[in-house]
Parts: sequence; C-alpha cells; structure tokens
Amino acid sequence: MTDLTSKRCLPCEGGVDPLSTGAASSMLEQTPGWSVGNDGQSIERDFSFKNFHQTMALTNAIAYIAHQEDHHPDMNVGYNTLHVVYTTHAIGGLSENDFICAAKINALL
Repeated sequence: MTDLTSKRCLPCEGGVDPLSTGAASSMLEQTPGWSVGNDGQSIERDFSFKNFHQTMALTNAIAYIAHQEDHHPDMNVGYNTLHVVYTTHAIGGLSENDFICAAKINALL
C-alpha cells in the first residue's frame, strides 16, 4: 500500500465509477479523523482552534494543497472552526483524489 501523501491527484473528467464502499473504507483507514458524509459520496472533517488566526492558517494551507493538486474542497470557515468536505463532482462520488488531499491535510497537523 502506497502512502497517500506521496501520491498526486490525477485529473478526473468523469467516465469512471466512484470508489466502491469497500475501497473507500480502506482509504478511510489511512485518513484518521475523516468520515464519510451523510450523502455517502463525500468525506468530511471538522477542525477546532483557539482563534481566528489559527483557523485561517489551516484554511490557507488547505487552499495551497488544493491548488497544487488541482482538487478543491468545500470549506465552511468560522471564527474558530473549519469544516472541510471532499468529493469528486465529475463522478458523483469519492475518488482516490479525495483521500490523497485528506491525507496531505492530516500531514500538516
């Protein structure tokens, strides 16, 4: 098994199936703190901080990862909270790209 943090996201224009539940569960084991969203087609994680500065520091670091990988999450930013959601819109579900980005975010912590 290859460490997800050493992988790069591959462009996804659709035409492939989303990950199976089993494959997604296996990758989820490699991304502690993340969970499958209620829709079953995304992964998400909540972060809490002491202040706005810390919240924005992680938000900006995630933006950098998203730019480098060309795979962008939905984020809900509050004063001391951050909610991050990854899905691969082009296939209507989860792809390895979602887990690669989640693993890279975890590596920041």
